[in-house]
Amino acid sequence: QLVESGGGSVQAGGSLRLSCAASGNPYSAVCMAWFRELPGKEREGVAALYFADGDAVYADSVKGRFSISRGDATNTIVLQMNSLKPEDTAMYYCAAGYVGGALLGPQSYRYWGQGTQVTVS
Repeated sequence: QLVESGGGSVQAGGSLRLSCAASGNPYSAVCMAWFRELPGKEREGVAALYFADGDAVYADSVKGRFSISRGDATNTIVLQMNSLKPEDTAMYYCAAGYVGGALLGPQSYRYWGQGTQVTVS
């Protein structure tokens, strides 16, 4: 089970920090990731963390502004979002259970959280 937290409303240029707490043993998987989705649009990969070597990949739209990392608590990942823009407004989802394929592809993950809303005005 994946539970996201940390969403909210912020003005453009501000920051938010999202956390994803996982039960079970998601770290046995290769990778965890963050996605976002707007109503009527496809789910978009934002950032993924490859646990074996700590490498991270990012969507071009968030490079230099967002950072994905492991959290301090066990089985937690964090998405630090800086210099937020109105176009970052979306529901953000945590994903785990990597099954192969593109690290930022939604079809590559088996487990999903319920989502947390981020609104930038």
